[in-house]
This record gives sequence, structure tokens and C-alpha cells, in this order.
Amino acid sequence: MPYIEVSQLSKSFQTQRGPVSVLRNLEFTVETGEMVAIVGASGVGKSTLLQLLGGLDSADSGSIVVGGIDIATLSDGERITFRHSQVGFVFQFHHLLPEFTALENTEMPLRIARINPEQGRPQAKALLVRVGLGNRLDHRPGMLSGGEQQRVAIARALAMEPTLLLADEPTGDLDEATAQTLHDLLREMHRERRLTSIIATHNMRLAAGCDRVLRLEAGQLRLT
Repeated sequence: MPYIEVSQLSKSFQTQRGPVSVLRNLEFTVETGEMVAIVGASGVGKSTLLQLLGGLDSADSGSIVVGGIDIATLSDGERITFRHSQVGFVFQFHHLLPEFTALENTEMPLRIARINPEQGRPQAKALLVRVGLGNRLDHRPGMLSGGEQQRVAIARALAMEPTLLLADEPTGDLDEATAQTLHDLLREMHRERRLTSIIATHNMRLAAGCDRVLRLEAGQLRLT
């Protein structure tokens, strides 16, 4: 059975000129352990699709089943639990809290889940060491480069040991050399942690390193 099954998924947004349809009866599946890239022009709906898959937004119609869970049937509380326990998010802009250190930012999902700090802190430290920031634990975001900040964001996304990683333009704000390093890291973490990963990107080099590349056009996904 696929890990993700999307059926008849539609999503529109209301504007002053009326509703604008972004996703139209979308149908696709993702196998367990697969790494899929979604490419397409800006504004075509890549971010919207990731938000729906991660339970950050609700569809107008259709179903999204992740790991046997139909997200549409979840209550608000159950949706929060689903996000915290099963989904890791990485965004183009890392959204780190500027007043907290790299370690504290990585621990944040664990704190929200009320995991004992004595248990959570070693786990967060180990993740930061793994992404190459073992000597930056006490540095605040303003003391880190853009690539280092995104490494913290990756560590934070993996802190709760999710099964699904959703990355929205994770290297879109980085120079080419730094982006390539982050590409490699994402692929390594995908393999090591046995994730199912979906990456929305404009970067065709990153996309080419995935198992499949799907193009989002006119509200539909097509194999490139």
C-alpha cells in the first residue's frame, strides 16, 4: 500500500475577483521510502499542496491518506498530533526563533510535545552534530550563515523522528555551492532515517536526485 494516497483533491482561494482554483481533482500516490520532487512555476500551487499533505490547511474536496490516516477526518486536536508526530517541515525561510540558540531551536518541537528535556536535549544535540553543527550549538541564528541556519531547520524538522518530510524550496535562498551541500544532506537524512520525502523546488539539480520528478501544471501533477 502506498504511504500517501491523494484522490480527487481540489483547493481554491477566494479573491476580490472570485475564487481561483489551484488544485483540480488531483490524483497521485507516493510509496513508502520514496523521495519525490515537485517542480513547477511560482504560484502554481506547490506550497499549497505541501501544506495540505502536512495538515496545515484543508482541501475543498477530496481525500489525503497518509500512513493509513485520512487527514480530512481528523479533528483540530488530532491534526496537531498528526503534524507533531509524523511530519517534519523544512521551508525556504528557516523560521528560526532569533532569541534562541541552535540547540534550543532544534529542541522546540520536543518542548512543544512536553518531552522531558533530559531525554530531548541529547537527541537534539545528536541531530545538530549529524548535520555538521556540533560546534555551533550555542550560536543564535544571527551568528550563523544561511546554510547553517537551514541545517538547524533540517535538524528541527527531524527532532520528533517523523516518517514524512515535506520541504518547500529548501535551498531557494542559498548560493549554488551551499545549495548543493544541502541537497546532499537532505538525501543522506532521507536514507538514514528511512523517510518518505516530498520536496517542492525550482532547482532541477535537486529534483534530479529524487526517485521521481512530478510537474505541477494547471492543478495537475505530471511525470516529467
